[in-house]
Amino acid sequence: MSKSKPLMTNSSGTDDADATVQSALRTLDAEGSGITALAAALQSDLGVAFTAAANLIRGAKGRLIVTGLGKSGHVARKIAATLASTGTPAFFVHAAEASHGDLGMITPDDVILAMSWSGEQPEMKNLITYAKRFRIALIAMTADRDSTLSQAADIALTLPRAREACPHNLAPTTSSLMLLALGDALAIALLEGRGFTSVDFSVLHPGGKLGAMLKYTRDLMHAGDAVPIKLGTKMSDALVEMSSKGFGCVGITDTRGAIVGIVTDGDLRRHMRPDLMTAFVDDVMTKNPKTISRDLLASEALEILNSSKITALIVTEANKPVGIVHMHDILRAGVV
Repeated sequence: MSKSKPLMTNSSGTDDADATVQSALRTLDAEGSGITALAAALQSDLGVAFTAAANLIRGAKGRLIVTGLGKSGHVARKIAATLASTGTPAFFVHAAEASHGDLGMITPDDVILAMSWSGEQPEMKNLITYAKRFRIALIAMTADRDSTLSQAADIALTLPRAREACPHNLAPTTSSLMLLALGDALAIALLEGRGFTSVDFSVLHPGGKLGAMLKYTRDLMHAGDAVPIKLGTKMSDALVEMSSKGFGCVGITDTRGAIVGIVTDGDLRRHMRPDLMTAFVDDVMTKNPKTISRDLLASEALEILNSSKITALIVTEANKPVGIVHMHDILRAGVV
């Protein structure tokens, strides 16, 4: 059996690692400069066009058609997905495929957002012609205000010129990031402008980790006879209820059924004494315990559990217990 070669530890390997890290830092610096320039442009002329574009999209009867090709096309596809997931009906149409039947996806009620750094791709020509013929609003996102695309657009979002991170200033890197950043900025401005909430977000993201985080307490809580609740009484009775339900706690109610306290494993340890079984819950319980509503997001419930360093929360309605949710329930649902 041959022995594996040892990892390189000489000065040459160290030099290679240093050179690689320095290359990465130069890339981040170049791309960061592009984002800085974009932010400055938004505070100047670009800001006016950006606002006009947001208003046009917000007022559209149809959908937002995001288009592009090459690296801009990849960015456009992502932006379309972000817009759709944040409340702006949108989908991606490849600029080249548009000329082979996909123009039929676009209606006069729609708005087109065409992304192209140069604004001169010949594949865009038929799409531009189609937009003009059917009077479909066209927004250009490009770096050249004198380009064919920019001149044909109803609104031109002209990005500032920036050097690519590529040492030859050729491979789309900084430019792609700037297009992506401006597209994200547009999506979030539209989200905030329409008052899109976490509740709206949950409707569009029912699956995966996001779907789990957007579940409600009512979806995860134990209700009915499963809830460990006891009327103010002796600790012996409270402990029977606490042990039988297995949540490590028992809620204490008054004669009207309102929650007034909770007895937890921690309370038992703090009050351990020979007469504990004959003591009254009033002397042991934590008064005014933390409770949550059934309409709280599971992710928010988990934050309360973590910040309070507790493992279970009583769910109440009009101050009366209707359920209990344990940290294990939230973690099993995939909320992390």
